[in-house]
Amino acid sequence: MLSALTQRVGIARIALRRLFASPVAGFLNIIVIGIALSLPTGMYVLLQNAQSLVAQLSGSPQISLFLEMDATSDDATHIRQQLTQRHDVGSIEFISRAKALEKLQTSTGLDDVIAGLESNPLPDAYIISPTLSKPEELEALRRDLQGIPKVKLAQLDSAWAYKLEAILEFTRVLILVLASLLSLALIAVTFNTIRLQILTQRDEIQVAKLIGATDAFIRRPFLYFGAIQGLLGGITAWLIIELSLQLLKPPLASLSQLYASNSTLQALTPGDSISLLVFSAYLGWLGAWLSVAQQLSQIEPR
Repeated sequence: MLSALTQRVGIARIALRRLFASPVAGFLNIIVIGIALSLPTGMYVLLQNAQSLVAQLSGSPQISLFLEMDATSDDATHIRQQLTQRHDVGSIEFISRAKALEKLQTSTGLDDVIAGLESNPLPDAYIISPTLSKPEELEALRRDLQGIPKVKLAQLDSAWAYKLEAILEFTRVLILVLASLLSLALIAVTFNTIRLQILTQRDEIQVAKLIGATDAFIRRPFLYFGAIQGLLGGITAWLIIELSLQLLKPPLASLSQLYASNSTLQALTPGDSISLLVFSAYLGWLGAWLSVAQQLSQIEPR
């Protein structure tokens, strides 16, 4: 077992020497891989922060029921009885026309304007906290409540948050498509790099096959090369994302102060960071494997 480990360490050293044999080309390949990986990963980080922000802003959804202007106290009582019998309705708060006008007067400070009104233009209203959470269920409940007699309008107060959630879902799919395309591009980069290496070492590979070297033995240093190059590209992507988040934190702090918020950018979690590095190393390994599998089949000892 120790000899096998020593052999693998030796192969890794060979791969590192090949990687830095042409330092400029190797560095550029790593930078390209890092930038390509940082694009979907950075979008993923921003998406996670956006989801957290939406959760903070939207809070618990509420439905406001505005009654008809000619609704009587008996109508309001009858509506309340219907609401209390529903299992999908939690807390219920009734706001009378007089109380709504008083709140408007207190919040706006337009005492003279409101005092000059001939009549109260505001309707009675119920503020309902549903027991549901899914957007489609809340919208169905809103439409159902809209149909209650003497209800003029049923308004889902956090509808904007659910619209934003739909946009975030679209962004998730976009990130997946972008990540898939860039992954194919990174495999192609590694594929081409390994192909050029095999072509330059064609004579050495032929000699190795003449003395009995197997394809697995010849393939291993190239696979290590691809995995190490992909891993270094993943580390570069991680550094790009961390640096970008540090640059974004000061302007975000200034913006949060203006809106009296405590929003902060969350970086990649340890699990996400490990996944990024493992995935980048796998892409490099896969590109190398595909390249070696194609090229070795075309090289036979003479």
